[in-house]
Amino acid sequence: MINKSKLVLGIATATFTMAAVMVSPQAAALTKAERIAAAANNKVDALEAQLQAMQAELASLRAEASRPRMDADSEKVQELDQWMASVKSAPVKEDHHDNTIFFRGGFARNDVKRNDLLTGNQFAGNALGGGRTNKDGWYVGAGFDFSLTDDVWGAMDDTQVLAELMFEYKNFGAKNFKGAAPGAAPGTVGANPACTLINLAAVDTAGAPGLAGTANCNGVTVSQFTLTAAPKIKFMKGSAFRPWIIPIGLGVHVISPPSNGVTVLNPGMMFGAGADYKLWKDIYIGTDVRYHLTGRSVDGVNTDGLTAGGYLGLGF
Repeated sequence: MINKSKLVLGIATATFTMAAVMVSPQAAALTKAERIAAAANNKVDALEAQLQAMQAELASLRAEASRPRMDADSEKVQELDQWMASVKSAPVKEDHHDNTIFFRGGFARNDVKRNDLLTGNQFAGNALGGGRTNKDGWYVGAGFDFSLTDDVWGAMDDTQVLAELMFEYKNFGAKNFKGAAPGAAPGTVGANPACTLINLAAVDTAGAPGLAGTANCNGVTVSQFTLTAAPKIKFMKGSAFRPWIIPIGLGVHVISPPSNGVTVLNPGMMFGAGADYKLWKDIYIGTDVRYHLTGRSVDGVNTDGLTAGGYLGLGF
């Protein structure tokens, strides 16, 4: 009985062993085939992707070849059209003129009164009775500003430098001697000598030279003409209110009547400061103060003094 059991067990063991031996090669063969198939599928997928990319590139080339080409002139026209469109779409800027013509007027004052021969003084101990003229007077003038730079040549933003050229006429009053009797006898000053030397330096009634004078004496107007050129530094560009300064400028003064030495010209320096306000578009109003310094007198005539007043400016 025991021997039969052992025999059956041995037969079963042998059967399982043979089955395992037969199945193992088949399983191994199946696994290798699956790997080969998977690798083949991957290669097919890669080739298909490359083929699709080549087809897309070919389609792009065909489309580029079928599109009509533009010549150089057409491209320039298209660029100009694009530029014009961008300009039209840009915001409109205000047209502002930086150059200005202005008209001035106001108060004038000389540091020293005129005290020379032709104003009725300094003759025979003031025998002509003219006296000194006024220090105070009035002026009118005009000029223009020409813009040189908007930022002091890159040194300061919103600060203009302008070149100013200006002229002005100043009046310091007159000595009126009309109606004065020059004298009873030819060659004499007379009892009421309220005339200047030029009025008296006339021939007498007989034609002989002397201080016979005329029937009526004229007056003498003390005036001064000034021409200046200067740099003007103007601040706060873009705002309605703009202050400015003139650090130093050149001035040439013409005096009337001439000095005792018959000199009429006197050069000097000018300093100034002021401000203006834009009323509307390119119309401005402003005020300024200027001082003229010559450093010397013209044969006894001192032309140092100041002006203060207002002005009206027009942009151009």
